[in-house]
Amino acid sequence: MSEMQKPSGGAGGVRGDSDDAGRPAVGSSAASRPGSQGEGAAGGAGRGDPSSAAVELRGVRKAYVEPDGSVLPVLDIERFVLARGEQVVLLGASGCGKTTLLNVISGITSADAGQVRVDGVDLARLPEAARDRFRADRIGMVFQTFNLLPAFTALENVLLGMSFSGRRADVREARRLLERVGLGRRLEHRPGQLSVGEQQRVAVARALVKRPAVLLADEPTASVDVANQQRILDLLRDVCREHDVALLLVTHSPEVAAQFERVERLESFNRAVAPAGATR
Repeated sequence: MSEMQKPSGGAGGVRGDSDDAGRPAVGSSAASRPGSQGEGAAGGAGRGDPSSAAVELRGVRKAYVEPDGSVLPVLDIERFVLARGEQVVLLGASGCGKTTLLNVISGITSADAGQVRVDGVDLARLPEAARDRFRADRIGMVFQTFNLLPAFTALENVLLGMSFSGRRADVREARRLLERVGLGRRLEHRPGQLSVGEQQRVAVARALVKRPAVLLADEPTASVDVANQQRILDLLRDVCREHDVALLLVTHSPEVAAQFERVERLESFNRAVAPAGATR
């Protein structure tokens, strides 16, 4: 889901995990290296002073209603903290709520309970229009669906990402980022003229160009060929370091996770996930 487009549907948001597959939200009208995790399920996951947090979750719960009317808990997180400028990999099995977590942090989906503080602002206290504005200003997103505007070129899509954040369009900066992801010769191509991997690279440049407080990336290298995977990862990390942007990156790749100092497994601090071997 891009900050450039609003989600459709009641619970809304991008659906990537099986627990998010179009189920209506409860109460809605539609009804370090692996092993170096934070405090775990009991105390939540987090490091550093919460007052300096880019993202802080407290008592966050989210559930969806199944077709038979039963309630499926997806998130139950006592505490999670992402410090300003910190870079964290999030691992987890399919269906453990990773995409729902990203949607809640971005304000695309509202939590049923708890505090979701991003850059010091509690999103739970904001009306929908204010959440949309905040997301456009302060959150960069690279999700599994790219949401590029089909009538616009690669360069224009990146410039729109900048303008939606309130920044003055900077053609030079947009060109520089596209060149860094290997698209210097594809600036005037529309999404339909680009490969899936090239579209993903445009989405990465668009998310970074506005210099957000937080960047949420859902499998950003999954659709990219091997030759460009490291280039995308290096770009994400380098630009986030340059501008003190916090990065939360979801991946299934051990090679990607091994490059980060802090690696969290969502199952370790999401109490809604059943123990290994149990059914949900």
